[in-house]
Amino acid sequence: MRLTTKGRFAVTAMVDLAMRQTRGPVTLAAISERQHISLSYLEQLFGKLRRAKLVSSVRGPGGGYNLAKAAPAISVADIVVAVDEPLDATQCGGKENCHDDKRCMTHDLWATLNEKMYAYLSSVTLADLVAHQSGKPVSVIKDFRPSEKVAA
Repeated sequence: MRLTTKGRFAVTAMVDLAMRQTRGPVTLAAISERQHISLSYLEQLFGKLRRAKLVSSVRGPGGGYNLAKAAPAISVADIVVAVDEPLDATQCGGKENCHDDKRCMTHDLWATLNEKMYAYLSSVTLADLVAHQSGKPVSVIKDFRPSEKVAA
């Protein structure tokens, strides 16, 4: 299981938006330039984020996007799910038919991993990520140390 660029770019763009929306609507062109994400790709992602009611658009001169909810009310899981990013480590999509139409021996392992990933991504909010970017300590992110080696 890996998070693809769709989920990563959506989260990155939402952090950028959350950090800058206090000055008014944020354009996708500005996010594209700052984050080096294709404008057309951002347009696709923000269409999905808008349909999920995570962002709202403002038309016309000075238009752009704002968060549709407060940053503490938007989790990373909300963003990832909104852009149709699969958070599934099972081969069967949870249908338990991964080995000759039968449940594989490791199905429970991967299903539990799915639950843990979703729980973690649900526990991290957009506000947490913005605070982290601002150099403020954030316990949920501080406790996650991706550089540590995991014993096999």
